[in-house]
Amino acid sequence: MDHPKPKVLPAGHHCPSLGMWALEAGRVRFSVPPSISRNSAMVNEPGGHGSPNPCLDGSSIGRESSKVSSRCSTRGLKPERHERLREKMRRRMESGDKWFSLEFFPPRLAEGAAKLISGFDQMGAGGPLFIDVTWHPAGDPGSDKETSSMTIASIAVNYCGLETVLHMTCCCQSQEKITCHLHKAKRLGLKNILALRGDPVGDQWKEEEGGFCYAVDLVKHIRSEFGDYFDIGVAGYPKGHPDAGSFESDLKFLKEKVSAGADFIITQLFFEADTFCQFVKACSEIGITCPILPGIFLIQNYHSLQQLVKLSKLEVPQQIKDKIEPIKDNDAAICNYGIDQAVSLCQRLLASGLVPGLHFYTLNRTTAAVEVLKRLGMWTEDPRRFLPWAVSAHPKRWEEDVRPIFWASRPKSYIYRTQEWDEFPKGRWGNSSSPAFGELKDCYLFYLKSATPTEELLKMWGEELNSEESVFEVFMRYFSGEPNQNGCQVTCLPWNDKPLATDTGLMKEQLLRMNQRGVLTINSQPNVNGQPSSHPVLGWGPSGGYVFQKAYLEFFTSPKTVEALLQVLKKYEFRVNYHVVNVKGENITNAPELQPNAVTWGIFPGREIIQPTVVDPVSFMFWKDEAFALWIKQWGKLYDEESPSQKIIQCIHDNYFLVNLVDNDFPLDNCLWQVIEDTFELLDRPPQTDTEMEAT
Repeated sequence: MDHPKPKVLPAGHHCPSLGMWALEAGRVRFSVPPSISRNSAMVNEPGGHGSPNPCLDGSSIGRESSKVSSRCSTRGLKPERHERLREKMRRRMESGDKWFSLEFFPPRLAEGAAKLISGFDQMGAGGPLFIDVTWHPAGDPGSDKETSSMTIASIAVNYCGLETVLHMTCCCQSQEKITCHLHKAKRLGLKNILALRGDPVGDQWKEEEGGFCYAVDLVKHIRSEFGDYFDIGVAGYPKGHPDAGSFESDLKFLKEKVSAGADFIITQLFFEADTFCQFVKACSEIGITCPILPGIFLIQNYHSLQQLVKLSKLEVPQQIKDKIEPIKDNDAAICNYGIDQAVSLCQRLLASGLVPGLHFYTLNRTTAAVEVLKRLGMWTEDPRRFLPWAVSAHPKRWEEDVRPIFWASRPKSYIYRTQEWDEFPKGRWGNSSSPAFGELKDCYLFYLKSATPTEELLKMWGEELNSEESVFEVFMRYFSGEPNQNGCQVTCLPWNDKPLATDTGLMKEQLLRMNQRGVLTINSQPNVNGQPSSHPVLGWGPSGGYVFQKAYLEFFTSPKTVEALLQVLKKYEFRVNYHVVNVKGENITNAPELQPNAVTWGIFPGREIIQPTVVDPVSFMFWKDEAFALWIKQWGKLYDEESPSQKIIQCIHDNYFLVNLVDNDFPLDNCLWQVIEDTFELLDRPPQTDTEMEAT
C-alpha cells in the first residue's frame, strides 16, 4: 500500500500535526489515554476510594496484578534491606564483619545542606552501616527547614537510601514536643534514634518544664509511647561524664539506659585505644552486653580540636600536643597527622577484638574519614547495584522492586512524586491505568535542584546561546567529555545531575552522532542478553545471576525529525515500540493500550524473575510534564527574561517532541541506531518536485 508523502509542518504548529503524521505514516493507534490527569489523588478503585498504588486498580487485571505482586516479592534479593539496624549489627558481629558509620551535622545555610546531601550518595558508595545526624536546639531541628536535623535525616533515608540514626535531645523540649518530633520521624520513615540529654544552651543545664533532664527518661518515654518501633542508641563516656560524680556512677547510669531499652552505645571521642578497651571491660563487668561503638574523632585542624576538647571537657594527651603545637598553623600538616593518628588508633582498636565497628565524627569533612577507611581496608565500593536504580530506605518501600525507566537519572524526583503511595509495585508493574504521581509544584525543593552552582552551569551550558545548534553542542560535550569553548567540561544536564553512567559509554559514538543532528538524548540503555550479574558495568543483583535488557532511547527532537522518524518506523512496526508526545500532551504510541513493557529483568538462583524497570505509557505522560519543565526550570531560568538565550530554550520547550523507543528483539543487534540513521537519511534527501510527488 502506498502512503502519501508526510507534510513538513513549520515549528510551532501543534494540535492536528501529530495525528496527521501518524495517519499518513500508516499507524493503527492514536492514543491519548483519557484517564490521565494531573490530580495526584486520582486512582481507579471500587467505590471511588483512592489507592496510590498503580498495581491496585479496581479492574480484574489490577486485582490479578495485586496477587502476583504479593507473591513475587523480592525480599530474598537483598535480605539486609528488610533488617532493623540492631539486626544488621547482630549479623555483622556474628560473622566477624567489622563495619563503620559516619556522623554529620546540619549546616546553617541551605546551600550547605544541598552540598551535604549531594555528598551522601558518595558516602553511601563506601558501604557505611549507617549515618547519624546531630540535633541542635538552636537550629529548629524538628522543623521542615532545609537545614533542620529532621529534614536532613529524612532525605538521607528516603532519597539516598541510607540507614539513618536521628539524634534527639532533652534540651529545651517538653515531653509533648518530643513526642510530636518522634511521631514525625516515624511518619518520615526514620526508625533509629540516638537518645541524648544534650548539651545545655548556656553554661548551666536548665530543666524544661514538663520535659526530661536525663537521657534514661527519654529512652523510657520512647519505649512507652512507641514500643519496639525505634532502635535506640545512647551515649557512653569512656572516661565518665564530666557531670557524673565518678566513673562508677556514670557506668551505673549507662546500665540504666540500656535496661530502659537502648540497643547500642556510641562513645564520646577519646585519644587512646586503652581508654576504650578498659571502658568496654568495665561495661561487661556490670552486665552491659549490647554493641559498643568507639567514637573516632579525626584531628583536621587546630581550631576544631580546641573546640571539641572544650565541649567534651577532655584532656589531650601530651604526646599529641607535642606533635600538634609545632604545626598548628599548617592545616594540611595537621590533617595528615590526624589521618595517621586515626589509622593507628583504629588498628589498635580492631586488633583488640572488642570493637564490632567504628563510628567517625566527620564534622562534615569526609575526605579524611574516607582516607582512613581506605587505609584500614574498610571502604568497599562495589560497582554492582542491588537494583538498576537508587533504592529508598523508607520501611514502606522495602518491598519496592519495579519502577518506570523514565526517572532513571532522577530517582529522587520519582521518590518525591510517589511518596504518598501506601504500597509499591512488587515483582511486576501491572496495569497502571491511573498512577497517582504527585504534582510538580513542589518538585524543585532544594534537594531536587541541581547541586551545581549557577555560575558553573552557565559555563557548562552557555552564558549566551546563539541558536538551537548551541544547545546541540552542550549535549555533545556532555557525551564526549571534551571541554567546551570555555575550557569547561559539561558534567551534568537538567535531566541528569551526575556524570554519564558507565553503561552509556558503551554507546558513546552513536549518541554523539545523534546529538550532533539534534536528537537530544536524555536516557538510554544498551541491549543485554544474559550478562552475568557480576558484570562490572551492566551487572546488578546478587551473584550467580544473569541480567537482560531491551535497548532503549529517549530524546527530544524537532517536529521535522519526528515527521521523518514516523515514516521510518513503518519498517519496524513489529519490533520497535515507540511513544511520541509534545508539551501539550498530544501523543501517539504503538504500544498496547496502557500496557507496560519490561525493559530490564534478571534471573537469579532460587528466585523468580525480577523485572525492575518498565516502559509504561501512562507513567510516560506524567514524566513528560517534568521532562519538558526542566528546560525552563533548570536551563531557561539561567538567562534574563526575553533574552535571545532564554527564547531559544523556550522555543525548544514549546515545539520539540519527547520520544521513547524500545527494541524488543534484545538477542539481536540493537536496531535503534539504524532507525535513527534511516531518519537522518530521509531528512537529507533533496525535496521532491511537484512532478515526482504526483508520480508517487
